[in-house]
Amino acid sequence: MLEAREFSVYFGDAQVLYDVNLNFPEQSVTAIICPSGCGKSTLLRSINRMNDFFDNMRVKGEIVYAGKNVYDDSVDPVSLRKRIGMVFQRPNPFPKSIYENISYGLRIQGWRDKSRIRERVEESLRDAALWDEVHDRLHTSALELSGGQQQRLCIARSIAVEPEILLMDEPASALDPIATARIEELIRKLKKKYTIILVTHNMQEAARASDYTAFLLLGKMIEFGSTPKIFTKPEKKETEDYLTGRYG
Repeated sequence: MLEAREFSVYFGDAQVLYDVNLNFPEQSVTAIICPSGCGKSTLLRSINRMNDFFDNMRVKGEIVYAGKNVYDDSVDPVSLRKRIGMVFQRPNPFPKSIYENISYGLRIQGWRDKSRIRERVEESLRDAALWDEVHDRLHTSALELSGGQQQRLCIARSIAVEPEILLMDEPASALDPIATARIEELIRKLKKKYTIILVTHNMQEAARASDYTAFLLLGKMIEFGSTPKIFTKPEKKETEDYLTGRYG
């Protein structure tokens, strides 16, 4: 479904990614790990063209989704982002009610049947393991939720429009350990429905939550494989050095 082919990214004259080749298995969690500033978030944001907002950004190679390069001139980035959702590092709920946070994207897509919208709101909140905590206060401000609840709300908002792929950019980095554990548990459940790509600086989180791991270094793909193999028997010395704390 999703594959990077000889994919490079430039910001002005600075090259950030170098000829990355990476296939993302369906209905699984792929973690992207690397030291800070080595390109993991750039790669993630390239998949649904969030980097388009930078005027000096250009790419070479391809990100192929459903058989088509997402950077093809015929691809509408807005439509692409409906199919490839994103959850950011810090919770960013709209300053609206819990209900309106979820229903907003549905109405933008043209949903008008109120009962159908209500059903989808509930389904999304249940899938994000939040319904039981908020079902009796759907019309209160989302900003009143705790940080962990806000992040799960953002996940619910992303999956409400039924994407095929869910991008997560360090979704638990701003949360306490208990909230982090709930997000990781949720990720493992959501992979039954979605292909998930997780960027994290936390190697323990990658080991716990992912099925596959890709290791980048200075913008280059060093190694990719099943998470147990990467963490217990990496093939590349650079991977082993990073995992054992020799740098990064």
